[in-house]
Amino acid sequence: MSTTTSFEERLSATPPTNRSDASVRRAFLAVLRRDLFVTGKEVHVFLAQVILQPLFLLFVFGRILGSIGYTTPGYRHVLFPGIVAFTVVLTSIQQTALPLVIDFSFTKEIEDRLLAPLPVALVAIEKMVFASMRSMVAAIVMFPVGILVLGSIPWRAGAVPLLIAALVLGAFVGSAIGLTLGTLVPANKINVVFALVLLPITFTGCSQYPWPSLHRLEWFQWVTTLNPLTYVSESMRAALVPDIPHMRPWIAIVMLVVALGIFTTTGIRGFLRRAMD
Repeated sequence: MSTTTSFEERLSATPPTNRSDASVRRAFLAVLRRDLFVTGKEVHVFLAQVILQPLFLLFVFGRILGSIGYTTPGYRHVLFPGIVAFTVVLTSIQQTALPLVIDFSFTKEIEDRLLAPLPVALVAIEKMVFASMRSMVAAIVMFPVGILVLGSIPWRAGAVPLLIAALVLGAFVGSAIGLTLGTLVPANKINVVFALVLLPITFTGCSQYPWPSLHRLEWFQWVTTLNPLTYVSESMRAALVPDIPHMRPWIAIVMLVVALGIFTTTGIRGFLRRAMD
């Protein structure tokens, strides 16, 4: 039996009923371990890719503008939670979408993964989990980077549960958006789509300003509610700087769960369609 035949049968056949949950779990973890091993070998490249942009945002907006008097001394505490949110969401989007475009269009590496003893949808989920793990590492690294650049960062011991919830949900929402973009957008259009999507996400996600401060620009305040990054930024501020006006945490968490459901469903459908092409 040829590899091509096996690949086509793998995608078209109904998953065997005798496949145990344990074997699926082992296959899933094996694929995930492989991806983590590859990341470990190029960790310096990964960190350089994901940290440089938020590092310079912190340096310019939090350090330089404050030093020359264009921002108030307390602005760095408003900015830092938003930069962490920005890092976790944007990293997840990029770490999911770009590899998928490459795998489906150029290297065809995705075919090897689809031949693994896993339901096809779980291959997409593994991509999301892997990208989410990478983005959470990048976000955690921003804490020592923030101390280095800003001198100090806001922190509360009681912030940990909400902080973890915001990090995890933000990472998975970002990877779900990346899964959607990576499977629905043709390879020759991905650069254009990234330019049209990532820039608005960056500047309408309340990463540089608190959401309640937009009350005088009500139309723009409503625009920001369409951006999942807004809810991650506001959750981070609720956790780290609760004295600064912020969106109610339960509203932000609920909206992130809703966004996760919508984009995960859309992304998996797009992944299944591309896998069958």
